[in-house]
Amino acid sequence: MVEPADRSSSAGQRLGAPESFGVSTLEPGLRPPAQAPGKQVSIRVQMLDDTQEVFQISQRSPGKVLFDLICVHLNLTEGDYFGLEYLDHRKMTLWLDLLKPTLKQIRRPKNTILRFVVKFFPPDHTQLMEELTRYLFALQIKRDLACGRLICNDTSAALMVSHIIQSEIGDFDETQSWQHLLHNKYLPDQDAIRDKITECHRKHVGQTPAESDYQLLEIGRRLEMYGIRLHPAKDREGTKLSLAVAHTGVLVFQGYTKINAFNWSKIRKLSFKRKKFQIKLRADPTQNAHHDTLEFAMASRDCCKIFWKICVEYHAFFRLFEEPKPKPKPILFTRGSSFRFSGRTQKQIIDYVKDSELKKVPFERKHSKILSNSSFSPRTSSFGSQVPKESALSIPLADQPDSAKLSRQAAPNGSEEPPLVSSTNGFQDTQAAPGSDPTQSRRSHGGTGSAPDQHLLNPGSPGSDDSPLGSPHVVVNGNGPVNEQGMGSAGVLAPGQSPEGRQISPLTSPLLTEAGYVRNDEEEEARRKKFPTDKAYFIAKELLTTERTYLKDLQVITESFQSLVAKDEAFPEPVQNLISANYEPVYKFHQGFLKEVEQRLAQWEGRSNAHIKGDYQRIGDVLLKNIQGLRHLTVNLQKHSECLVELERACRSGRKVETLCRDFEQQRVCYLPFNIFLLRPLHRLLHYKLILERLCKHYPPTHEDFRDSRAALADISEMVLQLQGTMMKMENFQKLLELNKDLTGIDNLAIRGREFIRLGCLSKLSGKGLQQRMFFLFSDSLVYTSRGMTPANQFKVHGQLPLYGMTIRESEEEWGVPHSFTLFGHRQSVVVAASCASEMERWVEDIRMAIDLAEQSSSPGTDLLSTSLTDNKLLDDGVAEQESEEELCGSRSSLERQGHRGNTTVHVCWHRNTSVSMVDFSVAVENQLSGNLLRKFKNSNGWQKLWVVFTNFSLFFYKSHQDDYPLASLPLLGYSVTVPAESENIHKDYVFKLHFKSHVYYFRSESEYTFERWMEVIRSATCSSSHSLPSTRKDLY
Repeated sequence: MVEPADRSSSAGQRLGAPESFGVSTLEPGLRPPAQAPGKQVSIRVQMLDDTQEVFQISQRSPGKVLFDLICVHLNLTEGDYFGLEYLDHRKMTLWLDLLKPTLKQIRRPKNTILRFVVKFFPPDHTQLMEELTRYLFALQIKRDLACGRLICNDTSAALMVSHIIQSEIGDFDETQSWQHLLHNKYLPDQDAIRDKITECHRKHVGQTPAESDYQLLEIGRRLEMYGIRLHPAKDREGTKLSLAVAHTGVLVFQGYTKINAFNWSKIRKLSFKRKKFQIKLRADPTQNAHHDTLEFAMASRDCCKIFWKICVEYHAFFRLFEEPKPKPKPILFTRGSSFRFSGRTQKQIIDYVKDSELKKVPFERKHSKILSNSSFSPRTSSFGSQVPKESALSIPLADQPDSAKLSRQAAPNGSEEPPLVSSTNGFQDTQAAPGSDPTQSRRSHGGTGSAPDQHLLNPGSPGSDDSPLGSPHVVVNGNGPVNEQGMGSAGVLAPGQSPEGRQISPLTSPLLTEAGYVRNDEEEEARRKKFPTDKAYFIAKELLTTERTYLKDLQVITESFQSLVAKDEAFPEPVQNLISANYEPVYKFHQGFLKEVEQRLAQWEGRSNAHIKGDYQRIGDVLLKNIQGLRHLTVNLQKHSECLVELERACRSGRKVETLCRDFEQQRVCYLPFNIFLLRPLHRLLHYKLILERLCKHYPPTHEDFRDSRAALADISEMVLQLQGTMMKMENFQKLLELNKDLTGIDNLAIRGREFIRLGCLSKLSGKGLQQRMFFLFSDSLVYTSRGMTPANQFKVHGQLPLYGMTIRESEEEWGVPHSFTLFGHRQSVVVAASCASEMERWVEDIRMAIDLAEQSSSPGTDLLSTSLTDNKLLDDGVAEQESEEELCGSRSSLERQGHRGNTTVHVCWHRNTSVSMVDFSVAVENQLSGNLLRKFKNSNGWQKLWVVFTNFSLFFYKSHQDDYPLASLPLLGYSVTVPAESENIHKDYVFKLHFKSHVYYFRSESEYTFERWMEVIRSATCSSSHSLPSTRKDLY
């Protein structure tokens, strides 16, 4: 690590960079700088070459620390042309401010992907001194072409695509070029000019990738839309226009035609006031005075501010000689924005590169199949060599199917991989040992809220077969080592064997025992059977078991619900047809998929073709085939959000429809809120991705199944990114609809812009002392309720606290109540107390975050309370109805005895005196598991075999996977999961224990892998955030 004293004459300091920001991007090859002490957080960045990388930064680190880590990792000298953009909670694209702390800008780092893209487009690409920089600019043009942002005529488009193909596959070959165009999408309307592209490609014989990049930039820079990012606006007359900024100044577009341009030399001042963006021009004797100021109306104040900021940065980057100095802090008050450009100007970059004798650093072209003077051995790749092995990890995330097909006979590249690829555990889906942090195993899919550019994740894009960078990777960067937690198969007992050599039940087939039959150990010994011991087998088996549950969930929609509404004329036929048309094809597809998986597992287990060892001990080929088939159902999957919205609209418009849906939710087959079933197909994509990531991490690159598994992972990763924005919005919408059913006294929770943040139990201080209340935190208000006496067990709203203008203060000493804090609103103040210090910390942090969001919206939140409640005086807080834990467990031990909505998360939180956040719900979406387990009660002797489904913070118990509805359920919020102690005399392998107060259950799994998986997913629901999740929500938002 480079110490501050060793960098006294570094290039960053010579250019005036703040010393605390660490290593300058001008100094490639140095390790990342020492960061501020404190908790580390993972930030996921999508690069221009279609890789995703994860960087570890301190919570208090400014954006420049993250940006420098990226540039050092890439060995990028001219990094200041680039920037990091992301989508915020309002789905607005923002640039990461390098001077502000990263976590002050990104609400959900776990669910946000920053994009490393070109920010400043110079007028002449010859000003880019390094080949790597030109290559990244070429990738940016490729992305802009594919997404339709770079508009041009067919001739220019065909010529640019021909140069891209030349750089990727080399000289023209009619068959190869045609196949390449078939499998890759470079233009929205590519098929119409395919012949013209191939004709242009014929003329590039002998052209190297670097020359192709140069020609591509030469053509691109002459286009009117080169580097243009349009910002919608209107003029004084209300005409729809678009504003943009370039190196020359501010531009005005109508459609894609430039109609006006204001050069920097003519602009006196740029400003905005509310939704009005103003351009003040220098005085011109030939013009009237009122023409001095031009005004444009934009969608909101935030839109104005975003455009104003990028204008300020463009002006400073291209017009100033050096970075502007920060303004001195005023003594009394501030006026105007303190925002300024941070980084080197273009002149500083050019001067430095010219004056320095920088060594040319080779790099790897990800999409190129040909060797050039910039390519070299993977061991010395600039994309990986500069990252220390003890703090960096490269995991194959996906491969390109066409390259897998074209090079099926080629030798595998496993021998070229650095050792750290296979020896270091991954960021995603680590098999957490008991006591480890399962959040390290969670996915980082969170999304940006919008569909990605199609060409970036096109499964047909060719990869390099000779390099580990021929496919997308996830690279973890940080200052500390990545601990190994992987479970190798060496030294692991066979799943049917105990340490004493005795066989235990394999728990793999419902045919082995009658469901629910309690048997002793002698009978169990008689049923022993030896199964494969490879970890890949258990991963494939997890796919099988969860697929069975998923198909049953689809049956709830396609069979149970559809048969019910078909008999009722009150249900709108268009909604019925919409649901049928978009869920039936998915259900039929997965029926075939499940049959293939069952057949493969039967062959793997040796129940057929037992003499064949290699052909059937794999699952990647089955996954690849079916995921490619699933891609054809993307249109149906995109329609599922529309099904949810239309169903809710039908319920609101007709009382009979609402009653029909409510009655269906009371049927035993609908063991979850029906809206959750509607989102199941989107959630299933995440499960496939996580399963494939575990499979790819387990396989060595030389394994025969590795290539198919990696190609399948590429396809499913693309689908997840395409649908992630829709998924996040629908999860929030579904949660608001579910809460609306649990509350009485609120008209409508599900309105545009409102986000659910946390719900849970707090004690409210009133004249009668501390009273138990349920609190619901949204992005605009905080609502508190008590458990009502309605037939549906709803919670009655007592009051609402708008977050706009609210302040919060810890008040334990003031009131003498442990873990208490006071909320000060405009109309009232409330003193509440949490059950423990960690619960209080989570509430305080979430409320403060929500207050910041409300302040940024610059308007008071909408009143949630119904007219009947707000017109009357709020009821005085009385003593809430209390139920004993025994009554709660009794009502949950059998679904046949539960009342209306008596088993929802809200009721569980009420009785267990805990809370759940939207982040917890998002984690629960991924952590779903199914399979056979043996269950034992505390005072019983025998083990009962059950089919167990874990979802929505609960365990659901069936006799077998063929059952249509569960026999019982066990909500796990508040429970603890541990390994039995020696004193408990549980002399079995792979047993875990669930306990809450006096309730104790033991569960026994079939293998070490399944044991670890059950422990991992159950911890996501049982452990409080202080154990299973980072203690600060900044790690999650």
